[in-house]
Amino acid sequence: MTDFPGSPDSAARERDAAESASAFAHPAVAPDRTAAYGDHPDQVVDFYAPRDGRTGAPLVVLLHGGAWRSPYDRAHVSPLADFLARRGFAVANVEYRRGGDDIPRQRAGAEPGAGSTGPVAGRWPETFDDVAAALDAMPALASRELPGADVRRIVVSGHSAGGHLALWAAARHVLPEGSPWRLPAPPSLRGVVALAPIADFATAVGLGVCGGAVTQLLGGEAGSALGGDAGAVLGGDAGSALGGDAGSALGGDAVAVERAAHADPGVLLPTGIATAIVHGVEDIVVPPAVSEAYVDAAARSGETVGLTLLGGVGHFPLIDPSADACAVVAEELAQLAW
Repeated sequence: MTDFPGSPDSAARERDAAESASAFAHPAVAPDRTAAYGDHPDQVVDFYAPRDGRTGAPLVVLLHGGAWRSPYDRAHVSPLADFLARRGFAVANVEYRRGGDDIPRQRAGAEPGAGSTGPVAGRWPETFDDVAAALDAMPALASRELPGADVRRIVVSGHSAGGHLALWAAARHVLPEGSPWRLPAPPSLRGVVALAPIADFATAVGLGVCGGAVTQLLGGEAGSALGGDAGAVLGGDAGSALGGDAGSALGGDAVAVERAAHADPGVLLPTGIATAIVHGVEDIVVPPAVSEAYVDAAARSGETVGLTLLGGVGHFPLIDPSADACAVVAEELAQLAW
C-alpha cells in the first residue's frame, strides 16, 4: 500500500489549492429537470439529458462529496454532470441531507455546539435514508424526467464522501440483518465508479481524513478518534463485524463501531457488483491508501475491484471538466455502462 506522510509538504498543499480552485471555478450548470424523491428540501435530484439527444443512454447516478457536510452541495459537481451529458450519458445528480452547525455531535443527548468548531459530517441516519430512498426511486423518476435514459443500465458514481455513498449504495444487500437499508437482493446496477472515495473507515480514521469526518458521521467521540490506549477492540457482534483494525481506529467507541458495521464499505464485501475506483496518486485530502485498503479487503473477500491510480493528480481533478483526469472518469463509466 502507498505510504502517505502525516503532514503534506508545502508543494503538495499548493498543488491541492490550485486543483481545488480550478475545480470550483466552473459556474454551476442548470439541470434540464429537477424532481423530488421525498418531502425534505434536500431530497431532490437534478437530471441532465444527453446533449446529443440520443435515446437509450445509460444513466449515471452522481453523488457529490464534501465530507458529508452541509456547505458542500450538488451544485459543485453540476459541471461534471454536464461534462458527462456531453459524453452521451444521462445523469442524475442527487442531493441528500448532510451535517450542519445545528448537529455538531450526533450522540443522543449531545448539546449543539459541544465538541465541534464547524459543521458536523453527515446526519445519522438521514444521510443514509436519503441515498437509499433516492436509489430506490431512481428508475421511476428517471423514466419520467428523462425518457431517453435506459434505466436498465445504471452506474453509480461519487466523489470523496460521495464515493463512499456510491460504494455503500451498491452494498445494501450485504448490510447486517435488521438494517433498515438492507435490500433482499443485489441492486440493479451495471456497476460503481468511485472517485477518491472514503472507502475504508479504519484507514480513513487513522489518516485523519477530512478532519475526523468519519468519526463525526458515525456519532463517535471526536477526541478518541485516533485511538491510543482507548483504541481497544470492542467485543460483541459489531466489534467482530468490523474487525480489530476498525475497532481500534474508532477508539473502541461503542456507538461508532456499531454504526460502522452498517456504513463502512470496507466491511460490506463482497458485493458482486462490478466496481472500479479512480484515485489520484498526489491526493492529500483522501490519500490513495484509503482506496488501496478497500481493494485489499475486497481481494480478501474473493472479489476483484479495479483501481486506477493517476500520477500527478490530486483530489479535485477527478471532478474538474478542464482536467485530463475527468476524461479517465468518463472512460471508466463507459466501460461499465456500455
